Amino acid sequence: MTHRPRPWARPLPALTVLGALSLAGLLVTGCAAPDPGPALSPDDTVKAATRLLTDRCLTAQGLTPPRPGRRPGTQAQEERLSDALFGAGRTELSLRLPTGYSVRAHTDGCLASAQRDLYGDQRRWFQVSTVVNNLKPEAAYRNTSLASVRAGHRTEVADWQRLREHALNRARHLLAHQERQKRQQPIQHQKQQAKQQEKETQ
Repeated sequence: MTHRPRPWARPLPALTVLGALSLAGLLVTGCAAPDPGPALSPDDTVKAATRLLTDRCLTAQGLTPPRPGRRPGTQAQEERLSDALFGAGRTELSLRLPTGYSVRAHTDGCLASAQRDLYGDQRRWFQVSTVVNNLKPEAAYRNTSLASVRAGHRTEVADWQRLREHALNRARHLLAHQERQKRQQPIQHQKQQAKQQEKETQ
């Protein structure tokens, strides 16, 4: 990938093909991670946790996480944001599909870091999710049934399910922890105020 569009509209193949971790999914749901209640679907749970982790990673580098409708910075600023989020340089992960389409991804950058945190094995997740999310195109390309293609990729499907469950459990833990922190903040603020008032009255 030699062309590097701006990060808020960047159709990175690895993200587009993997679907559940699309950039749109990371951006459109707002600044704060949603309440990890029962209404949150498994896909949305993983997306919210991915956004939480990437936001933390970008913020730690002094960067503002991208959001829809934001004013773009200079070209240099946008390049820095894109590199920090998606990774820079040559793509370390690559998989050529039976349809002839090649999917690539970085092992550096905040998104890759979030995937390692959630899935445990970013490289394997990249491989199996790319295969699983392209079963229908492969069936159409081979002019055969989806069931037969799935059967031919049973190992990838099993690993996809295992890693997906790992990510979902990790995502629920992260979001629950974040929610507890949000609830504790007003209590901590009240305690600080009480201490300050006690000092003033002494």
